Order: sequence, then structure tokens, then C-alpha cells
Amino acid sequence: MSEARRHHVKIYTDGGCAPNPGPGGWAAILLMGTHEKELKGGEATSTNNRMELTAAISGLEALKWPCVVDMHTDSQYVRDGITKYIRNWKRNGWRTASKDPVKNEDLWRRLDAAVERHSVRWHWVRGHSGDPHNERADELVHEARAELRRGADPARVPPHEIKAPRKRKKKAAK
Repeated sequence: MSEARRHHVKIYTDGGCAPNPGPGGWAAILLMGTHEKELKGGEATSTNNRMELTAAISGLEALKWPCVVDMHTDSQYVRDGITKYIRNWKRNGWRTASKDPVKNEDLWRRLDAAVERHSVRWHWVRGHSGDPHNERADELVHEARAELRRGADPARVPPHEIKAPRKRKKKAAK
């Protein structure tokens, strides 16, 4: 399908742990026209980088059809890994230029496979700089980590579609 005929989706992602490594959360916000879907999840023990990768993977895997995607991440690790380094890692048998094994190879392989279905443009967003979608993704990461601390099951249910955003109630004027 030509790029002009594909659906266009913006995805904002974030991930984090505290401490690192430790309980981790990830989030992805998918925007398509007036539709919005928020995804979040976590792992009892993870790293910041694993959660950042999981957020990007989860956002892409949530799409039911091939799309043109503008992926917004505050992780230079993710953006640079997928745009600058992954071709060489694959060519070198998942080894870095210094011949060390690529860290998080399992997730890099999943991200590589998820990217194949789509036309993805990667954008770096400075974290905590006021971008409303990045800030919301950060809030969702904190929510996911808080749920883990309260004993929630870290298993995540895979999302299946982009849904319309929930309508927020307007505060009554006093």
C-alpha cells in the first residue's frame, strides 16, 4: 500500500524505572485524527532502556494495519539504536562495533520486526520540556509503576485498536 493511502498515526512513548534497575513502567499514546488510545504496562524488575523499548514496541504492535507513523520518544537510546545502529548489529550477528553482545537484543529484534510493517519516522523529544503528550506518557509510566508497587499483576493485555479518547467532564463554574 502506498504511503499516501496508509493511515497516519502519531505515537508518543516513555519508559522508566526507579531505581534503575527496578520496578519499571512504560507508556504509549497513539493519536490518529480525533482518536486516541493510551497504553501502559510494567515489569517487576527491568531497566529504563528496556521500558523505553517496550513502549515503542507496544505502540507499534497495537496498530492493526500498516500505517505511516511519527514516533516521538525522549529516549536517544531507542531513536539512535533503530535509526543508526541496528543495521550494523544485525550484519555483525547482534554484536556492537566493539564485538560485545547488543544489550536488550530480544527487544531490539521485536522492535525491528514491528517497524517492518510500517513507515516510521523517528522524532526525539526532550523529556520534561512541556510537550503535553510526552508529559502525559510520563504520567502513565508513573501510574504503571505505582500499580506495581501496590501489587498489581505486571502482565499486560495487548491492545487491539485505537479508540476514541474518553470525554473529560467540564468542571462546573462556581
